[in-house]
Amino acid sequence: MMTMEKTQRIIEVVVKGSPENCRMRRTVIAGLLLAGSTTAALAADPAAGEKIFNAQCGICHAVAAGENRVGPTLFGVVARPAGSVPGFNYTADHKKLGITWDAANLDKYLANPRAMVPDTSMVYAGLKNDAERADLVAYLETLH
Repeated sequence: MMTMEKTQRIIEVVVKGSPENCRMRRTVIAGLLLAGSTTAALAADPAAGEKIFNAQCGICHAVAAGENRVGPTLFGVVARPAGSVPGFNYTADHKKLGITWDAANLDKYLANPRAMVPDTSMVYAGLKNDAERADLVAYLETLH
C-alpha cells in the first residue's frame, strides 16, 4: 500500500517534469488518484462488518434464508430488489422504492434510512461512520 507521503513525492516529481511530458504527468496523476480510491474501497473488512452487524443489526435482522424477524432476513440482500422478501410486511415507501440493493444503495440507506425511505418501520438512525458502513456493507455482500 502506498503511503500519502510517497504519493505526494511522486506527484511533485511528475509535476516538475518538462512540458513535453504533460500527457505522461496527467496519466500518472490519474493513476495515483484511481489507486487511492481503489485502495479505500478494498480496505472494507467483512469481519469487522460482522461485528457491527451483530451489535447493531442482528437484534432485528437474521442472516439465514427465510428467517424474518422484526426486519426481513438479510441473507442475499445484495442483488435483491428492495421490498421483495416473501412473508415480510414492508411499508408503502419501501415497496415502491424500485431499486436493487447493491453496495452504493446499501451505503446510502444505512447512512440515513429515513432519508431514502421516509415511512420505513426501521427504528435505526443510521451508521454515520463511513469506514464502519463500508465494513458492514462488505459483510452483507458475503451473505449468499
